[in-house]
Amino acid sequence: MKQLTAAMLDALALQARQSPRRRANHNLHQELSDPVQRLAIAMEPDTLVLPHRHPQTWELLLPLRGRFLVLHFDQAGRVTERTVLGEDCQVLENPAGVWHAVLSLDHGGIIFEVKRGPYMPVGEADQAFWAAGHPADGLNAWYASAHIGDSFA
Repeated sequence: MKQLTAAMLDALALQARQSPRRRANHNLHQELSDPVQRLAIAMEPDTLVLPHRHPQTWELLLPLRGRFLVLHFDQAGRVTERTVLGEDCQVLENPAGVWHAVLSLDHGGIIFEVKRGPYMPVGEADQAFWAAGHPADGLNAWYASAHIGDSFA
């Protein structure tokens, strides 16, 4: 039986706080080649999730601890959808091919992600060119204040 216990989530949150990337994950799937990827991701508010897309799969997100701002963008970087997972919404599915970013709003935040496998790293064509090279604190601050119709400049 696979479980995510409170003690495991505590340890994962601590690992994220101590990580240079300010995030850590615990996989429930056995291998990266598994047909369904299932993982808990601890994310601190200062971790940077660059806008990206997964052309081959949808992505299901559930908050285990804390709140997460999820933004969807059009090709030019204009916000098309905005929700706070764990507050406005309890389960969110990012459709395949949609540009999106996630911002942890709380220290010790942990999100659960499910998507179709096998694991495929996000390629250069699937990373938003309009956000590349910007410092994490500036991009995260923009995420936090961005509303539908806003564009990152």
